[in-house]
Amino acid sequence: MVRFIVRLIGKMIKDRLSAQAEQLILRFIHYVGFLIILVSVLNELGFSLSVLLGAAGVFGLAIGFASQTSVSNIISGFFLISEKPFVVGDTIQVGSSIGTVNSIDLLSIKLKTPDNRYIRIPNETMIRTEVVNITYFPIRRVNIPVVVAYKEDLRRVYGILAEIAGNEPLALKDPAPVILIDQLGNTGIDYTFGVWCLREDFFVMKTALMIAIKERFDAEKIEIPVPHMALYPGETIKPVSTQVNNKPGNS
Repeated sequence: MVRFIVRLIGKMIKDRLSAQAEQLILRFIHYVGFLIILVSVLNELGFSLSVLLGAAGVFGLAIGFASQTSVSNIISGFFLISEKPFVVGDTIQVGSSIGTVNSIDLLSIKLKTPDNRYIRIPNETMIRTEVVNITYFPIRRVNIPVVVAYKEDLRRVYGILAEIAGNEPLALKDPAPVILIDQLGNTGIDYTFGVWCLREDFFVMKTALMIAIKERFDAEKIEIPVPHMALYPGETIKPVSTQVNNKPGNS
């Protein structure tokens, strides 16, 4: 009976609400329907409704003190649904965890990581923690740090990076690529090389750009410096000799 009602309501609200709102509402109806049927069955078996309500009140009070976190998660879940910082299918980052949102439930959200792991994060944590929605916008920028030796011609390197971006078929022309000299580092000159693409092409284009940079730099004899450390033993410090003169009258 409950499943039939849930399916019926699901058909009525389909395409009217977001996937996560529909999921949350149907789960709530399922639990409420189950509770109503349970109370009805107990009432038919001869249990007094007033006694049941009284016992439920006492039991609910005891459970309430022990389940404040659960209530907080449920409230947080409704905040997530109303604010919509992400939807089912988005890829998000929460702390050090990155994954695709599989579901948004009453108590938690479920993520599937790129290496096929399952992560459950309480809704309350989602409200209190910084959440990065990686796939919120339709385009992304691939940022690749590039370091060249100090002896290289900076304008020549700039032109080569611009050619690499222009020759990449997955790269967008608008917005334009970002090529900046970031800093004069310890081992070389640091460039910021950023190219825009559709979000679904991000990883494919990132790999293609890195291969193109390495191959083109090798062909143009542009040096990519390797960090190294020079150790100097220095001079041995000779001990300093001291002498104490005890003269008469000195204490």
